[in-house]
Amino acid sequence: MPAFRQVGEKQLPNPVLCMAWSPKRDLIALANTTGELLLHRLASFQRVWSLPPSEYTGKEITALAWRPDGKILAFSLGDTKQVVLCGVEKAEILHVFPMQSPVTCMHWMEVMEESSALSSFYNSEDESKLFLPKLPTLPKRYEEKSDEILNLLGEVRLNVLVLGGDAGFVELYAYGMYKIATLGGVSGTCRSLSLSSDLKSLSIITEVRSADNNPEICYIQLDTGLLSDCLPEVTRMARKFTHISTLLQYLHLSLTCMCEAWEDILMQMDLRLTKFVQEKNTSTQVQDEFLELLLWGQSSPELQALLMNQLTVKGLKKLGQSIESSYSSIQKLVISHLQSGSEALLYHLSEVKGMSLWKQKFEPLGLDSAAIEGAITAVGSFSLKANELLQVIDKSMKNFKAFFRWLYVAMLRMCEEHVPPELNKMTQKDIAFVADFLSEHFSENEELFDRKGKYFNVERVGQYLKDEDEDLVSPPNTKGNQWLRFLQESSHLKESPLLFPSFPQKSLHFVKRMMENVIEHCLQNPAEVIGKSVKQALFLPLYTVPERYNLKWNDKKAKLHYVVFCMPEISPCKLYVLRKGTDPNSSVSRSHYVYSCLDARFYDDEMLTVVLRGSEEQNSWRVLAQLPLASSLNCETEFNWDAYVTGIVRLDQQTSAIPCHDLVLGNQWRELENMKAQFVAVNGIRKVACVLSANLRHIRVFEMDVEDEDDEGADSQNASADQDGLDTTMTSQGQGEGSLEAEGEAGEQGGDGFQKPKEQLESEEAVELS
Repeated sequence: MPAFRQVGEKQLPNPVLCMAWSPKRDLIALANTTGELLLHRLASFQRVWSLPPSEYTGKEITALAWRPDGKILAFSLGDTKQVVLCGVEKAEILHVFPMQSPVTCMHWMEVMEESSALSSFYNSEDESKLFLPKLPTLPKRYEEKSDEILNLLGEVRLNVLVLGGDAGFVELYAYGMYKIATLGGVSGTCRSLSLSSDLKSLSIITEVRSADNNPEICYIQLDTGLLSDCLPEVTRMARKFTHISTLLQYLHLSLTCMCEAWEDILMQMDLRLTKFVQEKNTSTQVQDEFLELLLWGQSSPELQALLMNQLTVKGLKKLGQSIESSYSSIQKLVISHLQSGSEALLYHLSEVKGMSLWKQKFEPLGLDSAAIEGAITAVGSFSLKANELLQVIDKSMKNFKAFFRWLYVAMLRMCEEHVPPELNKMTQKDIAFVADFLSEHFSENEELFDRKGKYFNVERVGQYLKDEDEDLVSPPNTKGNQWLRFLQESSHLKESPLLFPSFPQKSLHFVKRMMENVIEHCLQNPAEVIGKSVKQALFLPLYTVPERYNLKWNDKKAKLHYVVFCMPEISPCKLYVLRKGTDPNSSVSRSHYVYSCLDARFYDDEMLTVVLRGSEEQNSWRVLAQLPLASSLNCETEFNWDAYVTGIVRLDQQTSAIPCHDLVLGNQWRELENMKAQFVAVNGIRKVACVLSANLRHIRVFEMDVEDEDDEGADSQNASADQDGLDTTMTSQGQGEGSLEAEGEAGEQGGDGFQKPKEQLESEEAVELS
């Protein structure tokens, strides 16, 4: 009876470029040539959701990686040079950040080291909740997204997303969000990489063009000892900066909600007055026209036509209600969201400043107290601008309420309609208030219109929400502000670092962008300092090959890096395993079998999952197999590579000296009938594998530690294969279950799903390959 139970098979409409199993659930992510990201469940290979390509993110997915807790999926886009973090529950884009060049590979690992300092930090990490109120949930449209963003932090234990690209570009992101290192000096294009779980080293496989323009495959080990030596400090710093990144996104969403709450209808008054000035034939100013109506109850024919024909009584009433509703919504968002988010930002930045002053611990990591002080000042300026907006909203609501009430009564009288008694009463104080409003707003706009040729700006709130670099059209009047006059007259306080600059001529959007730029600059310095501390510890040229090659990683808990690869031009029937300690300051062996290897992945620390192809006579024969590595890795003789001693530079020039160990197949293999298998993705924790065909469209999914009960004639097949076969078997450990609250596509299991006959599957592949 063949090993491994097939649980799903499907022909996909578009070729698959990347696939990755979730580390915690029975889910596999696939990226195809159209830029679509798909999530499938193990059971029947049912689709959970799909994320279509977009102009905003991009259409060319180049790499996939799961966060270690399985809740976030990262993918890179080559056409837009971006990395996207996607929530697994709802297929929602949570975070996007740009890269300097396209990403070719990525690896997301979790730090496994333990220490007393880390344990105390893990226990006290949520201290901010004792001092800060919980951030309010955003309005309904953004409610789920705001919750997801605040949950981006994930677990306290440090995890690092490692990204590699062209021209030796490598970057490390703590918690997938905060850049803790930018590495340089790596030659070639990164093809695969792995950061050790103790943070002592980063191993990279690169492709460098040789003299004859063939790709030369090289192994590079970088010493990341600073990250390992300062692990508690790196974790604290990264956690704080990740808090800050999520808060910046929260403020961005809050400001987006405010912009949506401000409606275009609020501009109607300004547009009508602008048109009135352009078309009026009299030399009188608009201010005088309205003052004459206020004092004498009479208006010019032009003003009467404006009020009765364009603005109308009904329109004025609707405008008044819209302004009150819109201003109230913006006011609530400023008070509950902007101010709360700004306070939380100040708290976390102040803690980071305290870290930077502990120079013995944090100075080696590049924390600059002056840059952090600048970030605190920028957040303070943003808070001041938010308070300024609150004052403008409060004043505008009072002004418009009185102005519209008077104008509404005047328009009712013009059309000789009944005026309600409660509106007919107007005191001398009310008249003076409206007169002051007309004098302040309308006279300024006359001057503005004559000087700049623009438009009236009676509505003062919208200008704060425009994402423009220009100054405010109507900045707040500060002539009578005694505090500002006191500051100007005081030579000591004028330039005091204790006072936040207010930028009275700028919009809220402008100050927010300025704050984000200052904080981003503050975050960059540690990445540069840590990056410069990383040194190359080892450089091994492996082989030159003009065709495709296999490079797979496994970061062992035993603090060893393992690389498995093939050299098809040198020895197509041999699989090579390179072993190197994660500590650069602390050999090579190979495994040989009679089939050529098409793809290989580490299933766990002791087992290798491979896709094998038969010899030339049986070229179409494909096998999925599990190879135990213990006997091979414990061989008595070990190959010691020293280019300086041997005088031979590349590994492919000394293959005969590498000790060889035969691996034979036992019952841990299965023939892949009617499928030209080429690639495999595995998850040893969930005990599953996914095999992809050479045409990148035909997929089969297997449970690895159970036997297929449906194939009854397979016993003889395995028995005859015992000459090729091996003496070790795996204990069945059962299949773990994962759940996901997401939509499934009910119709997928029919028609195009798993009901196609084997002959049809085989013929479809033949068409693709021809």
